[in-house]
Amino acid sequence: MSLSFRTFAGGNILWLAAALCWAQPPQKTEKVALGPIQRTSDGKPDLTGLWLAQTLAPFDVEDHPAVYGIPAGKGVVVGDKIPYQEWAPAKRKELVGDASNDPQAHCNLPGVPRAVYTPFPWQVIQKPGLVVFLYEYPHGIRIVHTDGSHQHPQGRDVLNTWMGDSVGHWDGDTLVVDVNGFNDKTWLDMSGNFHSDQLHVVERYAMVDSKKIEYEATLEDPKVYTRPWKMKFPIRAQQGQDIMEFECLEGERDLQHYVK
Repeated sequence: MSLSFRTFAGGNILWLAAALCWAQPPQKTEKVALGPIQRTSDGKPDLTGLWLAQTLAPFDVEDHPAVYGIPAGKGVVVGDKIPYQEWAPAKRKELVGDASNDPQAHCNLPGVPRAVYTPFPWQVIQKPGLVVFLYEYPHGIRIVHTDGSHQHPQGRDVLNTWMGDSVGHWDGDTLVVDVNGFNDKTWLDMSGNFHSDQLHVVERYAMVDSKKIEYEATLEDPKVYTRPWKMKFPIRAQQGQDIMEFECLEGERDLQHYVK
């Protein structure tokens, strides 16, 4: 079921319950045959299907204690802490001081990598040379060419967008997506972790079996971070054939991100 962010208001038990479901998939006593990895006609792993990240990163990508509206949880940052430049933690504190600053409070596109772990499923449609990501929230789309037919714009043509510009290739059985051309308006989570318009992300989607992808993203931003850093987490296949309708309007209000 697709639910509005207003359903997941701060302190709302549904928000907490949903978060625990993302982070801890149901345990089964019987063994389940996962089956071999399906492949497209060019021999690459077929990621076609519905997927959902299993992590509490939507709240905070770093390890975090429980605070009002946010349950305690392990982060997804390799090494636990984002290597911010000296000035950046104060900026983060300023941003998160007003929850309405979060771009997702206004139904804006989440950016990359946040789109991957925003707590709504996303769908992959794949054919040789092309992988398309369709995000339920908020109907975001990424078209990734893996055949070399698309390259990043250069010079004056460099993009400045919410979701960036994606260029893909295959490293063996791992889909690698190089993303740049971002604006500086998206956050990495609800806790104000941020980046600038110089963000560069390299994603790696490694299919473990028919039900699981190991995801890794390397983030580099010379304006905000002292060095490149990584996040890692699992993504699991979901039942169902398609993403569902998501209704989110510009200027949306909710209790977690109350906008006056």
